[in-house]
Amino acid sequence: MRAVREPASGVARALRRSLPYLRLFRGKTFVIKAGGAVFSQEETTQALMEQVGLLHQVGIRTVVVHGGGPQSTALARSLGAEARFVHGRRVTAAKDLEVAAMTLNGTINARLLSSCRKLGLSAVGVSGVDAGLIRASRRPPVTVEGDDGEETVDYGFVGDIEEVDPRLLVNLLNNGHLPVVSPLSADGDGGLLNINADTVAAALAVALDAEKLIVMTGAPGILTDANQAESLVAYTDLAGLDQLRRDGSLARGMLPKAMAIES
Repeated sequence: MRAVREPASGVARALRRSLPYLRLFRGKTFVIKAGGAVFSQEETTQALMEQVGLLHQVGIRTVVVHGGGPQSTALARSLGAEARFVHGRRVTAAKDLEVAAMTLNGTINARLLSSCRKLGLSAVGVSGVDAGLIRASRRPPVTVEGDDGEETVDYGFVGDIEEVDPRLLVNLLNNGHLPVVSPLSADGDGGLLNINADTVAAALAVALDAEKLIVMTGAPGILTDANQAESLVAYTDLAGLDQLRRDGSLARGMLPKAMAIES
């Protein structure tokens, strides 16, 4: 077995100094969700996987769930289409589903696995489709509050999770592998469905009885005022999240993250 190579980033070096604390979680499961923004550059991708590698190295059973929103949006735009979002959630038409499959199961997943190989990590790329990991159903049209009152939105090929079968991930973890999960999933008939990566990460954390769910985002965190970085919420609970949502503080991409946690 190849040893995990010495990490280069300053954050990873800081993590090494935290090893006595991290070893308290040896044998526990962490689910880490990383948004697509971190994968826009090779350097940031490598820095993330160095940190994940340290957790894996000290015996923490680590599962990485990745998004790919910025990459999907860029690819769709290059094909002459514009991504549409409603309340922070992406609308997935038939062409968008092809873009999601190419981006999530292709570009992003392969890039992460390449970084893991460079670090000597035994990583395995999977998606919600593999071995029935996630079974979902297509989301029916829903009524939402728009700028001009209520409107009915068809999210297209977007899935809602019905069931998680974690046996594939458990087998990989038991054999010392690091699963890297794309959120693309399928219904009972094999129809592909796009699911928000935050939602998938939360569902996997529950199914695996994870010790921690860590959601990484390009935003500084939850803000009571999206335009004021100093309004960062350092700590909250489920009741606090609900209050923030009702106050309108959870907007755009932060709303599905909060909803995933609440569920």
